[in-house]
Amino acid sequence: MADAQKQYITPETKAKLEAELNELIARRPIVAAEINERREEGDLKENAGYDAAREMQDQEEARIKQISEVLANATTERTSVVEGVAVVGSVVHVYYNGNQDEKETFLIGTRAAASENKDLETYSEQSPLGAAVLGAQEGETREYAAPNGKTISVTIVSAEPYDSAKAATPRSAN
Repeated sequence: MADAQKQYITPETKAKLEAELNELIARRPIVAAEINERREEGDLKENAGYDAAREMQDQEEARIKQISEVLANATTERTSVVEGVAVVGSVVHVYYNGNQDEKETFLIGTRAAASENKDLETYSEQSPLGAAVLGAQEGETREYAAPNGKTISVTIVSAEPYDSAKAATPRSAN
């Protein structure tokens, strides 16, 4: 998959996913031992402990696969992120329908890109809002259709490369 098609995730999210993946991989022998232990208890048809251990193994293997796919299709590189232009990996400060009091700050990227900052929403570039602002410059107003069918205008106040230290702090729009 080319870098241009990779989804942006924050460095913090990448580290968190890698740590979770390593922990799950390290648990494989423990889960396998649990399954073997439960198997030795007797009839597998009526062995709830065995069933529970197998279900845990299935869930952990599914999570390993999910994390591996996210990491394989993700990048923390922001070489295409330019100050003042809303692109994947940008923190964007906007207001809606001409009302400068109705402001929002968000990261453009996948849900997997979501930062540790609980105040910073993440919108996919495929979402109506994300698609509408993609490529927009500061001061530019764009429109998109909300899921309820209403047309919403969104004005870019600022767009800047993601920085965990200042991601949720909007610049003043003078």
